[in-house]
Amino acid sequence: MSGGLFKEVGFRIAGDQGLLVEYGDAIDLEVNYKVRAMAIVLGDDPPAGILEIIPTYRSLLILYDPAVAAPKDLKEALISLEERLPGIRIPPPKTVEIPVCYGGEFGPDIEFVAESHGLSVADVVRLHSEPEYPIYMIGFTPGFPFLGGLSETLHTPRLGTPRTLVPEGSVGIANNQTGMYPVASPGGWQLIGRTPIKLFAPERPNPFLYQAGDRIKFKPISPEEYSRLAREEE
Repeated sequence: MSGGLFKEVGFRIAGDQGLLVEYGDAIDLEVNYKVRAMAIVLGDDPPAGILEIIPTYRSLLILYDPAVAAPKDLKEALISLEERLPGIRIPPPKTVEIPVCYGGEFGPDIEFVAESHGLSVADVVRLHSEPEYPIYMIGFTPGFPFLGGLSETLHTPRLGTPRTLVPEGSVGIANNQTGMYPVASPGGWQLIGRTPIKLFAPERPNPFLYQAGDRIKFKPISPEEYSRLAREEE
């Protein structure tokens, strides 16, 4: 990791208790790696006044107590902590396989996605399930993973009018991203399938199956397999 990392970093005030630290302006694995490495450094040795660290695709939002720290103090501390970045070892990612039943009632928009690109539904399923997708960040709702690496052939705009309710487990596409809805919520992504696996379960020791930096691999399953797995999750 380059010692000159902060030559390209931008610092922006975010309200009266936030400092936004920007590492790039695009969805990029190297930029995201820097974000995650810095989050580890700050988590291990947070400067005085930091209340919360929120990593995103390309930036860190640092929430702080203005009675203890000022943006200038935090900026100086962050620049100083840069020296520790070369020694940071991010845990290797794990790959989490997610079974998905594509199309039908579970993927009401898959035919639109296919027609938009001159593909068959089978092509959409194949192209969507081939990659291992890196998880850049988690947000929007508990456990919602924003995944990179979607085939350019499948890039499809969001819905013109969002749905008021997207079922739990739905898998969707929005522009150049794909992701999953761990809980039922409003949403405007093109829905192409659904997983019967509980992506967020507060009653589990670890409520989430994955974290930022891990990878997701989708596995196509039949409606019968969906029903069987759904019963096992009950």
